[in-house]
Amino acid sequence: LAMSSATSTASLPSGLSVLTTFPDVLFIPEITFGGLVWILVASSKVLLPILQGWVMFVSVSCFVMSITLLCLYVCGVHGGSSSWVTLVSGCDKP
Repeated sequence: LAMSSATSTASLPSGLSVLTTFPDVLFIPEITFGGLVWILVASSKVLLPILQGWVMFVSVSCFVMSITLLCLYVCGVHGGSSSWVTLVSGCDKP
């Protein structure tokens, strides 16, 4: 989920405008499907529980990171800095 809208000269969105601009609005399905993956992984039965633990760790980490980034954008912590585009691009491309 690269924030291509932020790569132009326009300022980064903050507040509720994060939920109305594309591709920033994709945070909502990312968090929704991330939570569903978390539930699916937690309810699966596997032969080697350590493998499920690692998948669960990655799933929960990405879920928490997405929620944190959304909250930071809504609060306007970025202050319009273009380095936030790099942060989000790096976080969303594991």
